[in-house]
Amino acid sequence: QVQLVESGGGLVQPGDSLRLSCAVSGFTSHYYSLAWYRQVPGKERESISCVSSSTGITSYRDSVKGRFTISRDNARNTVYLDMNSLKPEDTAIYYCRANILSRIYWGQGTQVTVSS
Repeated sequence: QVQLVESGGGLVQPGDSLRLSCAVSGFTSHYYSLAWYRQVPGKERESISCVSSSTGITSYRDSVKGRFTISRDNARNTVYLDMNSLKPEDTAIYYCRANILSRIYWGQGTQVTVSS
């Protein structure tokens, strides 16, 4: 059974940094794409960043380009999201998503709050 578990969220001040982690279990191969999404109550979940399984190519939402970095450690089946220069508008629940053999799996989410 595939499971995704996020960690690393918290309360930080504007300008601070956080690293989110998402550990994937229940699937032995690392040939699957991984992505980070976020959602604010009352709004749709939006894509933040993704990393290809085969090429390692990454992409980012315009609002986080230059501030967020996605990376993956295939040996640990873990994807990371390094978030720098955080802004209040980055406040949301952050989810990781895996596309494994054309099936979508979601983690439970981790809250990130940016406030002074």
